[in-house]
Amino acid sequence: MIKLQVIGHLGRDGLLKEVNGKSVINFTVAHSERYKDGQGVQKERTTWVDCAYWSDRTAVAPYLLKGQLVYVEGTVEAEAYMNKENQPAATLRMRVLNIQLLGSKNANGDNPGAAPASTNNYNNVSSSPSQATAPAATEGPADDLPF
Repeated sequence: MIKLQVIGHLGRDGLLKEVNGKSVINFTVAHSERYKDGQGVQKERTTWVDCAYWSDRTAVAPYLLKGQLVYVEGTVEAEAYMNKENQPAATLRMRVLNIQLLGSKNANGDNPGAAPASTNNYNNVSSSPSQATAPAATEGPADDLPF
């Protein structure tokens, strides 16, 4: 199995669909990285990943809003094709196994992807209970820190 982990921003709102009686949430995640080329010129490259989250845990769908910072992991496949200009291109598709909302804030200072305090916390949603991330174990007292 090839596993991919991506932290990035949603490129569009999650779209909940029913396909053959099963629920799927489709969305895209963009990951951008900055680097300097051989001449020292600052460049930026964005990689888009098309995501499909097949799960009965669809309550997370309303929180998957464009611009939301997320962590997704799952299995991946790449597909090569010819684009409109008849140039070779490729796309990445991920079957999402785990998704975490990371709490990006928009320009208004509110958090569009955060669940209201009165609802369940969907910051760690997994397609099966056995894949859910356990809470971090607490370390010893603060005075045991190495710094």
